[in-house]
Amino acid sequence: MQTPSVLLLLIGCCLSVTQANRVYIHPFFLFASENVTCESLQTQSSKPLETLPVAPLDIEVLTPDSRDPSKQEVPRQNVTQGTAVLAKLLNSLGLVMYQALSKKQPGTNILLSPVNTYGSLVTLYLGVSKKTARLLLFMLGLSRDHERQDCVYLVDGHKVLQTLQSINSLIDDGPKDEITTQVWAFTRHGVQLSQDFVQGTQDFSDTSFTRSVDFSKPQEAQLTLNNFVEQTSGSKVKDIFRDVNSSSDFLFVSSFNFQGSWRTAFQPEDMSLKEFHVDETTTVMVPLMTHTGRYYYLNDKMHRCTVVKLSLSRRSYMLLVLPHQGTKLRDIESKVLKDITSTWQENLQEGLLALSLPKFSLTSVNDLHDLLSNIDPDAEAKLLGSQAEFSQLSDTQPFTVNQVVHKVVFEMSEEGAEVQDVTQEEGVPLKLTINRPFFFSVIEGDSNAILMMGKITDPTL
Repeated sequence: MQTPSVLLLLIGCCLSVTQANRVYIHPFFLFASENVTCESLQTQSSKPLETLPVAPLDIEVLTPDSRDPSKQEVPRQNVTQGTAVLAKLLNSLGLVMYQALSKKQPGTNILLSPVNTYGSLVTLYLGVSKKTARLLLFMLGLSRDHERQDCVYLVDGHKVLQTLQSINSLIDDGPKDEITTQVWAFTRHGVQLSQDFVQGTQDFSDTSFTRSVDFSKPQEAQLTLNNFVEQTSGSKVKDIFRDVNSSSDFLFVSSFNFQGSWRTAFQPEDMSLKEFHVDETTTVMVPLMTHTGRYYYLNDKMHRCTVVKLSLSRRSYMLLVLPHQGTKLRDIESKVLKDITSTWQENLQEGLLALSLPKFSLTSVNDLHDLLSNIDPDAEAKLLGSQAEFSQLSDTQPFTVNQVVHKVVFEMSEEGAEVQDVTQEEGVPLKLTINRPFFFSVIEGDSNAILMMGKITDPTL
């Protein structure tokens, strides 16, 4: 069986980053299943599929799925090592997906959560056949080296998902920032879902909702689904489903909401309307916040961009990349974004800046089918589409994953931010005005996991 070349490229990207560790431990051995052996691709699973009945969707019953508290505890051993290794894998895959999406949508605002995308793939991994699992583990960077072509070494997806949640919990442990993850899984009536998969949705999220739906009247089903998701998300996720049809088997939604605060408040008296240059011919007026203080930044003359680190909570920060005048953002994206957590951060220097930044919040909706197709349509077909096998997801076969939708919300607040020190800083500050398209990422500081990344081409959209 041939592995698509793009998947091999992703593996190389992931592993080359991971090997920068002083003491290298292969990701497979951190997350391998117990008593793991190479399981033949031609045989069925060694244990029968355990399934659970799925409650019908009732718009009056908005209670999340019940949870077993004992299964929500994240093992403490190797959690620091596990989060660091997993962060590098999800960062690598996230950057590949971001670059492919940005290339397809060059003139629009973009927001993507590598943590959320990676978690969705791992959750679906719990429902695939061994043949599909082998390819999916390659993409996730979790396959074992020198794997034979006729078998697969499986990892414990629950360990991976619990480690992802431990990254999110590091943020929630801080005094200001908060991450909320929700999952919805909808299957057609009469279908039971894998107990392993249902547990995975809970490992992956703060709250989850697994329901069955009558798809025979697709327009009514779509309206009901959208109303249910809107109400159970506190109106954070609206009109998420489109093109629901009567042949649907399975719909999956994940929501990743980041509510952050600046470490130091921008002063209201230092806010004014200024021009933002969307492109060579288009400008818009946007409110710019200004703060003068000490920042870590880098003027990268080789790649013609300026990188600034902005502190959020005590565990997270934003890395902002502004191309120099005359340099296109797409040139930065295509050449140097791989340095986001390495070279740039190693060379940041503290200095006095008068930083002016647009006020912005951002939301996005992406379908995982489309994200994979942007990289390689053949990879999408084998991992999620027409050639993917979900024999471990349901007791009904064949079974198709019709939609995997991600809603990502990024919001910044000044509530709880520290008041700016009025003491006059010594020296003349360097003025840096973010008044043209820029790239940003939000990073968890302990593991260096990229929680979300995006670009702003027009702050008014």
